[in-house]
Amino acid sequence: MRAVTRLGFLGGIYSNYLALSAALEVLERRGVDEIHALGDFGAFGPHPDRTVEILRARGLPAIAGNYETNLSSGGADCGCGYADPRDNEFAQISYDYTREHTAAEHVAWMATLPLERRLEIDGRTILLVHGSPRRQNEFLWESTSPDGFLEAMLAEYRADVLVCTHTGLHWTRRLPSGRLVVNCGALGRPANDGATHVWCARLSVGEHVEAELVPVVYDHERLAREMREERLPDEFVQTIRTGWWTTCLEELPARERRSGRH
Repeated sequence: MRAVTRLGFLGGIYSNYLALSAALEVLERRGVDEIHALGDFGAFGPHPDRTVEILRARGLPAIAGNYETNLSSGGADCGCGYADPRDNEFAQISYDYTREHTAAEHVAWMATLPLERRLEIDGRTILLVHGSPRRQNEFLWESTSPDGFLEAMLAEYRADVLVCTHTGLHWTRRLPSGRLVVNCGALGRPANDGATHVWCARLSVGEHVEAELVPVVYDHERLAREMREERLPDEFVQTIRTGWWTTCLEELPARERRSGRH
């Protein structure tokens, strides 16, 4: 019988070091062989250095998200890809806070991170990206990513499995060809569904490739208190405490927007 390789994926940590620690424990209990971080380690939450310190201390393989790319290149904003002025206003607050509270040595480390990573396991190619293979800040929403579009993208970029994040909403899809797409969601904030837990993903590669979306429960009230202490926007705090997004709403497609409260 073919040996099974188990991989864990962490997307959009957004300075949520409490959820990061909890996710590492959850994935390790599930017996993963490797854990990969897919970018956006700062943003939204408090104390961005704490997240990076955990990642670096553990030596976890990581790729750059738009936050890491823009922080390490001296960018003026997060390059999140928002089109709405209100979304960009909150994104700027988040980016400025993260930039002011991230140590220079961590910014230098971010500059060394690749934009993608290819894993070759048992003849299969697993492509890890932040947004999409085409663009770091592209939003791959479940409702607006038809099978034909995804099939063409994976064929063009020579991938059997695509793992991404950036949207903040988790989903998986088996394509007609047998290829697999996994959006591992975000550890940094809940999935706009009224629940306070967050999400990561686990992939089992053996005779078949199977994806599992994994809920992560953490001390969200503690995070909310620390966000208030750091004078981050109350809108951010409300999302952590209630599970409903109050910002970044204008990018949501109609189906995803209808699932939320606001």
